[in-house]
Amino acid sequence: MAHPPRKKPSTGSGDTRLADNKKALFNYAIEERFEAGMVLQGWEVKALREGKVQLTDGYVVVREGELFLIGCQINPLRTASTHVTAEATRTRKLLLHKDQIRRLIGKTEQKGFTLVPLNLHWKNGKVKCEIALAKGKAEHDKRDTIKDREGKREVERAMKQRHR
Repeated sequence: MAHPPRKKPSTGSGDTRLADNKKALFNYAIEERFEAGMVLQGWEVKALREGKVQLTDGYVVVREGELFLIGCQINPLRTASTHVTAEATRTRKLLLHKDQIRRLIGKTEQKGFTLVPLNLHWKNGKVKCEIALAKGKAEHDKRDTIKDREGKREVERAMKQRHR
């Protein structure tokens, strides 16, 4: 009797999500989305393959015409290299085209927009960060979001009850 083939560990070649920033969708009204590359160290890529990432407290800042992701926590593996000091919340550079960066800088300086990371995902073997140009929601808008979410849950519950 042959054993089923073992599942290979994720190599990051597919388009799979690593982390979502659910708080961003609640706190901000998303205007426009961009996909940026990330400058990572080797131990960070290995930790991302194992899912050791948290994006909830992350935000994007502009420094000297470049974008940086701050507050994204990538926890090092216990088997991380001994000659590298792993810093879980270090500042990571985001990679975009210059014209996109100029446009984002212009919008964030003028109209009260901010840049928020939405998710981290694999794309063609590389880690990408989806960032959004967003405006903060007012308190009443957040309440509307909660009401909509609860309404959808009630409808789903009613549908489940009906199908039983």
